[in-house]
Amino acid sequence: MMQGTSDIESAVETKCVQPRLHLAWLRNARFDSAFVLGGIALALVSGTAIVIEPSLFYPILLLDLWVLGYHHVIATFTRLCFDRASFEERRWMIVHLLPMVAVITILVAWQVGLWVVVTLYFYWQWWHYARQSWGVSRAYRRADSDALYEDGWLDHAIFYSIPIYGILLRSSQDHTHFIGMELWTLPVPASVSDIAGYAAAALMTMWAARRLLALVQGRLAMVHTLYMLTHIAIFGVAYVWLDDITFGWLMINIWHNSQYILFVWMQNRRRFEKGIDPQARFLSWISQPGRLWLYLLTCTVIAAAVYGGVLRAIDWLFFASVSATIVLFQIVNFHHYIVDALIWKTRRPTVTRVAFHAS
Repeated sequence: MMQGTSDIESAVETKCVQPRLHLAWLRNARFDSAFVLGGIALALVSGTAIVIEPSLFYPILLLDLWVLGYHHVIATFTRLCFDRASFEERRWMIVHLLPMVAVITILVAWQVGLWVVVTLYFYWQWWHYARQSWGVSRAYRRADSDALYEDGWLDHAIFYSIPIYGILLRSSQDHTHFIGMELWTLPVPASVSDIAGYAAAALMTMWAARRLLALVQGRLAMVHTLYMLTHIAIFGVAYVWLDDITFGWLMINIWHNSQYILFVWMQNRRRFEKGIDPQARFLSWISQPGRLWLYLLTCTVIAAAVYGGVLRAIDWLFFASVSATIVLFQIVNFHHYIVDALIWKTRRPTVTRVAFHAS
């Protein structure tokens, strides 16, 4: 009898799991806190300032471009050509892909109209931002594989529900201009965006309930959940809550840029964790512990030199115009989007190692 009672008590104790939080970092608490919360805080503060005082839009846009945006692109090139091995592996992305993107973009703008380039950018940047966020969320999932997650179609539906609702809503609003340029939006009926909104609300409710269940079971992935909240918040504010389509874009662009810069540094830091690599001496040197400031400064100086030189060249050429500048920027953006889609697959071994690294 006593043995039977003991077995029952053991079974009850096994089922009554004490709630605990899984704190699985990509790098460490300090870095991840800045990575997850810093970018969205900067974006929300900037967006709030612009809503309160719209005249601040252009000063904040310039700061975003010169401090984050151009730096963001240079950070990509640290993955392409800052060392011989990377350049040899991805030479075609610079030698062949970049000229191809340039020719196609120029021809489209010249033969059809600048509005096509602007429209392509509007929809492509939305997808690019969502996909980058998806990749970050996968990295956090890999860092804590024992937690309770959604899987399959439900996982995708929950993650993309707010971004999809946001872009459908923007399209149904029939905006004619974006960042001061002519825009064509997909003819989405308001009823379709409404249905997407109701579906997103239902999925968010389901997600919240499942995360509460995970907490009760002691399987809540705290850092992943916090990241998901920032993902939901930034897409909700930028594409749904804000009326001005351009203000919303700038806000999420700031979030995206800051997130990318830090993620690339973390990837480089992981790659060169054993010290200076003779095959990539400079990049490995600026990627050592305590040198994040030097890495950021290096990318900023290179960005200032490259973009400053290009902008001066455009001003000097006889065909210089606002349109030429816009086309140039979109060539860089479109090339960057394609390259990112190729080099940041979480199935790649070098990317996967980052997800499991915590130091």
